[in-house]
Amino acid sequence: MKVSVLGAGNSGLAMAAHLSREGCRVTLWNRSRKTIESLLKSKRIVSEGIIEGVFEVDLVTDDIQEAVQDPDLILITTPANAHRELAQLIAENIKKSTVIVLNPGRTFGALEFREVYARFNQKYEQVIAETQTIVYTCRKTGPDSVNVIALKADVLLSTFKAGQNSTVIRKLPLSLQQFFIPAKSMVQTSIGNVGMILHSAPLLLNAGWTENEYRTYKYYYDGITPSISRLIEKLDQERLAVSRHLGSEVERTKDWLKRSYGLDGETLFEVIQKNEAYKNIEAPGDLEHRYILEDVPYGLVPLEAIGKKLGLEMKTTSLIIDLASSIMEIDFRKTGRRIQNYDGLL
Repeated sequence: MKVSVLGAGNSGLAMAAHLSREGCRVTLWNRSRKTIESLLKSKRIVSEGIIEGVFEVDLVTDDIQEAVQDPDLILITTPANAHRELAQLIAENIKKSTVIVLNPGRTFGALEFREVYARFNQKYEQVIAETQTIVYTCRKTGPDSVNVIALKADVLLSTFKAGQNSTVIRKLPLSLQQFFIPAKSMVQTSIGNVGMILHSAPLLLNAGWTENEYRTYKYYYDGITPSISRLIEKLDQERLAVSRHLGSEVERTKDWLKRSYGLDGETLFEVIQKNEAYKNIEAPGDLEHRYILEDVPYGLVPLEAIGKKLGLEMKTTSLIIDLASSIMEIDFRKTGRRIQNYDGLL
């Protein structure tokens, strides 16, 4: 199988190594050539952890035309802020119909991708899907190396037609199929986005510690304290309320963690503390990080918008967006994801 992995960050390297191990013909694309300079020469990814070895990919490129020349499958692992641009780039360069999966879509990623793609390409229709989260708990350890800490179980995947979800999963490489389950609807993958719950508020509320030049901390173990956990559980309740009003209730973040990592615990704080996969994950070194720059504008902003459209107050969600916008001096509601057409959700 010919697979194009778009994005050579944490998840992109893990996915490319994983698929190469299975024997797929992998093309790895990245927008910034500087990021992939060493990979352009070696075409080899060094992986440690539960995926261990040195794996060679067929092609490494920063040329999108090369990346989408003839893929059987396109797996997008870039941050959500690249989805608009990628939708246009793929639309302008692809010459066939295939399956495109956003890993993950964040909140309404597939909806936005479909809107942009349709403006630039009416000839080649794509099956566009999104996942609830990325399969890999991983960290990039160098320009061409990655540490894969864990693989999540039962990751939800959805297209716009729920009846096609099982078919799309069967079109994935065998090494990936076992980690995905079909969602009942795209509400479960978009509103099921737990990254916006676990990432933005804790990092913002640990701003002083994050910016400390002399000390670091474990993001989940140290940064999510009992009080911060209680706040993000309130944020989570607003997410669940949106899903209920859309007719497809999603899991609490606590329950998602228990299912994905095989954990138990009464509170979100207890479950996080029991997660061995989180034990050694360091906090970001500054606030200019995807936990804010991606999860606020492409997670919380569209969540707030659809919630208010449904007549919900969204008090805690709005609080975190306001805090992020004030601290970062960015109007995230202006720069974030704005969906014009919610067909299929409302």
